[in-house]
Amino acid sequence: MSSNKMFQLELDKVVLHCSTADQQKLERYMNLLKLISGKKPIKTKARKRIPTFKVRPGLPIGCKVTLRKADAARVLKTVLTGITELEEDNFGEGYLNFGIKEYIEIQAIEFRRDIGILGFDVTAVLARKGFKIDERKRKRSKIGNKHKISQEETIEFFKQNFEVKLK
Repeated sequence: MSSNKMFQLELDKVVLHCSTADQQKLERYMNLLKLISGKKPIKTKARKRIPTFKVRPGLPIGCKVTLRKADAARVLKTVLTGITELEEDNFGEGYLNFGIKEYIEIQAIEFRRDIGILGFDVTAVLARKGFKIDERKRKRSKIGNKHKISQEETIEFFKQNFEVKLK
């Protein structure tokens, strides 16, 4: 199957995400994501009211950066230097999710006093050619079962391309 170029896997996007209800900490998170990715993060806003956490609709509660193509691969390689091993539960059908507890674990990034010690979440999404038919606006169609990405294929892709080790 790998000789068919329609079945070859590629890294679609990498999303770096942080969330907090504290506005001062949110600014530090924005600086952290800008330091790691080199791109300007966007703020995410709450949709629901949660009185226990003092969250109301429209309140900025997080930030994220979406990276594609070469930027995505570069940042993912950098971030994976801080991870020694991943569990099988981190892998899904076409994606990889994990968290970094402290950004100082990443060797390429030095500690900055104005940011402090913060962590963030990373999501890497895989795709095959033809996956856009599920997302496009006109003539939308479903992806066939043979074309979907399994968890085993996802694990093999990250082992080969990013030297990821499993526990």
